[in-house]
Amino acid sequence: MASAKSTSAAGNSGSTGVPELIWLRPERTGRGPTPAHSREAIAAAAIALADAEGIGAVAMRRVAASLGAGTMSLYNYVPKKEHLFDLMLDAIVGEYRIPDAPSGDPRADLALLAHEQLAVSRRHPWMVELLVKRPSFGPNSLGVMEFFLAALAGTDLDGSAKMEALSMLNGFVAQFAQWERANAAPAGGETWQADLIKYLYGVAASGNYPHLAATMAAGGPPLEPDAVFARSLDRLLTVLLGPT
Repeated sequence: MASAKSTSAAGNSGSTGVPELIWLRPERTGRGPTPAHSREAIAAAAIALADAEGIGAVAMRRVAASLGAGTMSLYNYVPKKEHLFDLMLDAIVGEYRIPDAPSGDPRADLALLAHEQLAVSRRHPWMVELLVKRPSFGPNSLGVMEFFLAALAGTDLDGSAKMEALSMLNGFVAQFAQWERANAAPAGGETWQADLIKYLYGVAASGNYPHLAATMAAGGPPLEPDAVFARSLDRLLTVLLGPT
């Protein structure tokens, strides 16, 4: 993806003197010996742990152990566990493969971003939880946001509408990723979604819900997840940008 410039901003610190956002805290002051670790390495260690065992397994103690560092020493780099989550989320957003500039086709550019977000969510299933609970605006995330807004620069959307569109697109992909993950069949058994579909067909056949029956009869066979995503995304983009 396009490289995002490092950001710095002045902000009020909390009562401890430590900025609430990790992005307001410089990684190095320029004084003293070279640090033994970097935010990038710490985030990478935490990501590997989350990928293997889930976000619940991420603890400062375990991340420190994987780096061969003491737990307390890690707090010199990442003062809070929430800061670690911020670093992790921004690091995987850096995996988005987007060009340096939009193509000039807003619909295609937004579709590209949506597919990239889904791809990253599939590689890192815990991404959705962090996006929902604690969205991050580090350098990589800001770079993606800038690309999104640049893609909409020639549209009739005002500033508020553009930010609402960003939230809607992110939310749609996150919700789809959650659905897809929940719908993944465990080895040797059906999922509850399959039972739910059978139940709905039975309810429809009762005659008590004629509109449900008509809808299910006209729905056709279930689509593969990628086809469902593409069709649903196309509808959302039509809402946001108008018909093609």
